[in-house]
Formats: sequence, structure tokens, C-alpha cells
Amino acid sequence: MLRFVVQLYDFIFNNLNIFIKRNSYFCILRNYIILMIQRVQSVYLLFVAILSAGVSNFLSYGFGVEGQELHVIQSPFLLGIYSVIALIAVIAIFMFKNRKLQFVLGRINILLNFILLGLFVYWSLNVSGETVVSEKGIGMLIPIISIVLLVIANKAIKKDEHLVKSVDRLR
Repeated sequence: MLRFVVQLYDFIFNNLNIFIKRNSYFCILRNYIILMIQRVQSVYLLFVAILSAGVSNFLSYGFGVEGQELHVIQSPFLLGIYSVIALIAVIAIFMFKNRKLQFVLGRINILLNFILLGLFVYWSLNVSGETVVSEKGIGMLIPIISIVLLVIANKAIKKDEHLVKSVDRLR
């Protein structure tokens, strides 16, 4: 899958080079993005950003008392939390040279997802007359999926950090 994404990326940028004259800024940007995408934790963090920013807006996290679907867009508080989660994930993608900060951002993101998950569990366990949410929706699984992806990304970041430390010991 990753090989396909890299090949598709190379195909697009090689065809863009035909139309765009070889601008040095463009080549630097292309090399920067290729370096960033080649790391597996960047792919996991990208999936978290897509889940939080895009998919969460389309899937309902519950059904109201009257039976209408509840979406994140309708609640400014949930929209803010999902936006912060997506923003932290995107920032962590671009912090690939500073692995310690990337790891800390991943931990903060996990904490925010746990807060969001706790909020969803609280809403779903209350009696339906007390809160707006009366039934659970598929959108409540997004924080769980994000937590799993963030844990895997943090393990890959930790693995990279150990690899760099072991190479430094050999010098």
C-alpha cells in the first residue's frame, strides 16, 4: 500500500515537472514531502488527521431523542476537539526531524482522544431523557480507531529513536 502511494506521488510530481519549470523551491518541497511520507508513522498520523477532520463530520456519533442523526458539525465543542486533534496530528507529521516532540504530540493526541471517548461514553450511558444523545452511532468509534493508530505511530517513533541512539553509540 505504501509503495503504491509513493509510486502515485512520484507519477504526479514527475508529470507536474513537465509543466512547471524546474523551480528550486518546488524540488526542495518535493524532496521534503518524499522524506516525510517514507516514514510509517507519518502515514498513521495522516490517517488520524483524516479521521478527525474529515470522516468525523460525515458519520453520526448518535441519534437524538426525536431520531435525528447527530453530527460533529452541529456541536461546536466536539468540532473544536476534533479540529485540535487533527491539527496536532498534522503538526506531528511535520515534526519528523524532532522525534521527541513528535512522540510528545502523539501522547497529547492520545489524551485528547481519551477525553473525547470518555465524553461519548458518558453521553451514551446517561438516560436518554437527560442528554441529547439517546442511541449510539458509528462515529463514536473514531476516537478508538485514532487511539490505536496513534499508539502504533508512537511505537514507530520510539523504534526510530532507538535506532538513532544505537547508531550514535557505534560512532
